[in-house]
Amino acid sequence: MKRARISEGKVLGIDVGWSEERKSSAVCRLSWNRESIAWKVRRFRANDDDRSEAIREVAGTSELLAVAVDGPLSSGFDTIGRYRSAERILSRGELAKRIGKPGQANSGNGRKLNKQANLAAKTVKRLCRIRQASHDERIDKRAVVEAFPTSFLGVMVRCPAGLSGGARSDHYFSHLVGHETPDRTLAEFVGCLLGSKDWEEPVHSLTNHDDRAAFVCALTALCIACAEYTAVGDCEDGWIVLPPRWAFEEWAWKAVEANESLEKGESRPRASVQQTPAGRPQRGATAQARLSESTMPGG
Repeated sequence: MKRARISEGKVLGIDVGWSEERKSSAVCRLSWNRESIAWKVRRFRANDDDRSEAIREVAGTSELLAVAVDGPLSSGFDTIGRYRSAERILSRGELAKRIGKPGQANSGNGRKLNKQANLAAKTVKRLCRIRQASHDERIDKRAVVEAFPTSFLGVMVRCPAGLSGGARSDHYFSHLVGHETPDRTLAEFVGCLLGSKDWEEPVHSLTNHDDRAAFVCALTALCIACAEYTAVGDCEDGWIVLPPRWAFEEWAWKAVEANESLEKGESRPRASVQQTPAGRPQRGATAQARLSESTMPGG
């Protein structure tokens, strides 16, 4: 059964840093109508005034279909302080070797990111109108989710190991906006979700690391808005949202499934199968370690 595409709307992505002097955080709005797609990015410092001003300016006043924040989030936007299932699943085996891994929420930098992600989530909820969450793996009544750009991009790359060096997400981003890449480009990925539209500004014009990360967070929010996503994690400590199954390279999907099996084998609850509203199978577990998937558009 084919889902109807959303003809117009907007989503928000927020990449968080913790510097109060340097603008190392960024917010990106991705908006579209029947003809075109547009994005807007603004960087900000990690203080209340700068954060609020940037989010208010970029988000605007109309409803956001979803928001994704690059940083550890769990229900209630509270301090996590634990090494989470989501992080373990994305930090083992081939995923660690080929892509890298997310920072642990209980590490020094992980705690800083958790704090800033919580502040960003609370700020956007206070300032913006956000659609009510309808996905199974929700951590809030509103559609606010966690993103991790490096893994989001990495699972879409056929040979990520050949793009290593420096910030991996920048290499993956450049590769996926290139005209000669053998992989699905980011513009093509968005086209699968929203249909063929003109970009008001090309995606490859994004060159700053934080701007790119915020844009990928917006793509993560778009996946939630379109109900086409994969969620890795658990109900207690939160979920990291990745592209839908059809956007994964085969090696990456096998690696995620293998890591999920390891996680459940370490005293995690048994797997189950749930159905999406459109009748598409969602594989997962009922509580602790779970991998939820949607399927290919039109499938």
